[in-house]
Amino acid sequence: MFAVIKTGGKQYTVAADDLLKVEKLEAEAGSTVTFDEVLMVGNGADTTVGAPVVEGASVVAEVVEQGRGRKIIIFKKRRRQNSRRRNGHRQSFTLVKVTDILTGGAKPAKKAAPKKAAPKAEKAEPKAEKAEAKKAEPKKEEAAVEPLFTAPEGKDDLKKISGVGPVLEKKLNALGITSYEQIIGFSAEDIARVDEVLNFKGRIERDNWVEQAKELAGK
Repeated sequence: MFAVIKTGGKQYTVAADDLLKVEKLEAEAGSTVTFDEVLMVGNGADTTVGAPVVEGASVVAEVVEQGRGRKIIIFKKRRRQNSRRRNGHRQSFTLVKVTDILTGGAKPAKKAAPKKAAPKAEKAEPKAEKAEAKKAEPKKEEAAVEPLFTAPEGKDDLKKISGVGPVLEKKLNALGITSYEQIIGFSAEDIARVDEVLNFKGRIERDNWVEQAKELAGK
């Protein structure tokens, strides 16, 4: 089945599922438009010609997109008048897809309304609540370090050694290092063991802890 419609001052021959570019229509993509100016309807050998339109006939189409055609250059020149004019123009169009050709006053079928998404069972927690819950979570305890040395009874302030802060002092104490005397008595093997456990990479020798410990101990 085919039909001849008139829109935008032009005539088009259309059939179901045809894609057609017509003069711009005021409609959004996805909406339905109806062309009432049907000049001819044909179905096989049966053809009806309108006078000027076919009574009760219409063509229904769905708007695919709104677009603009390729640029056309308009150039005007007047000979020996030093006059030139150059303009560009892009014609707007509407791309439609023919969905149905109706006759006898039939009305287009209404589209089923899109189904609404089912509401989620639980709403997402607000960001503020998530942040509070995260704060409330207890911090994971650091893995316990096995002591490498036997700590003496006395305890010195290891933070006086250059490069040793509260955190590092706590780690040294966990290894059993609590006094200057222990650091003074470090052997090369002891330094290597501490370097390996605390990943110092030669820091003890580089910062000269042994000499610093001697000065702090008054030796």
